[in-house]
Amino acid sequence: MSSRNLRQHRLSRATAALSGRKRGAQPKVVALGGGMGLSASLTALRRITGDLTAVVTVADDGGSSGRLREELGVLPPGDLRKALAALCGDDEWGQTWAQVIQHRFESKGDLHEHAVGNLLIVALWEQLGDHVQALDLVGKLLGAHGRVLPMSAVPLELQALVRGHDLEHPEEVVTVRGQATVALTPGEVQSVHLVPADPPAVPEAVAAVLDADWVVLGPGSWFSSVIPHLLVPELLDALVTTKARKVLSLNLAPQPGETEGFSPQRHLEVLGRHAPKLAMDVVLADEAAVPDRESLADAAQRLGAAVELAPVASPDGVPIHDPELLAAAYDRIFRMHGRIGPWR
Repeated sequence: MSSRNLRQHRLSRATAALSGRKRGAQPKVVALGGGMGLSASLTALRRITGDLTAVVTVADDGGSSGRLREELGVLPPGDLRKALAALCGDDEWGQTWAQVIQHRFESKGDLHEHAVGNLLIVALWEQLGDHVQALDLVGKLLGAHGRVLPMSAVPLELQALVRGHDLEHPEEVVTVRGQATVALTPGEVQSVHLVPADPPAVPEAVAAVLDADWVVLGPGSWFSSVIPHLLVPELLDALVTTKARKVLSLNLAPQPGETEGFSPQRHLEVLGRHAPKLAMDVVLADEAAVPDRESLADAAQRLGAAVELAPVASPDGVPIHDPELLAAAYDRIFRMHGRIGPWR
């Protein structure tokens, strides 16, 4: 059987397994991240649990979000919008609203490239004066299968120490400012930090982590979407002290710019340097994306985690996660590694 046919076969099996899951008590799951990586996790996780909370980074400063942030002084809404869209159901209502809030205007004026969902979220923030209440209301309108929360209620700036950002001075380490710039920076990212340095966490996000059965971190842009959650002190404390089990979900390939040339195990190493007290339980990786399984297992062990390899990439060869395959992998991990609970 060819590699493509094998993945198609596994996708069919995963879909059948998920459709046959018994309903009833379900795990409380919190997923942390931002952008398309978090969307991939949420699209998968909503297939296996009805008790799902997304905690989203708020350091974006590019595109529509950056323009709204600069003009109105609000949190960047883009990653929050993407998370809400990912939680929309597969029925006509859910897919219609997902398309509406993701729609971007095309014009020669000020509305060009603004997303409808960004404007809706910001309008409700201004009307209600409450970030969480407004996002809950948008989720109710969309029929979202879960809740979306910002990790902090203040806009954050991401800064990175980068070696070789200036190609003429390859050993020089400079500070690169802004999430959009960090995501595409040339050179080697050494570390990242937030400004302000000790931002307050949204209390509902902290409470969700402490009350969870499972916490999922990643996939996503490692330095600009995943690690920022570990730089919010109250959120990191919750991740360290929660009784929930924790999954670290790896990317399918290094990201050009911030993690170019990174091996899977190097992703674990830099995460460990940013949060040395944080232990994980499981590291999930696509089996075809791990050339050195022994080195990954060693790096995972230093985080206290076991490695689970599974086919989670799209069968068509595009480096994106397949929702059904990723859902099947999460479901298997929750059942095999989860603490005993009423949902098992």
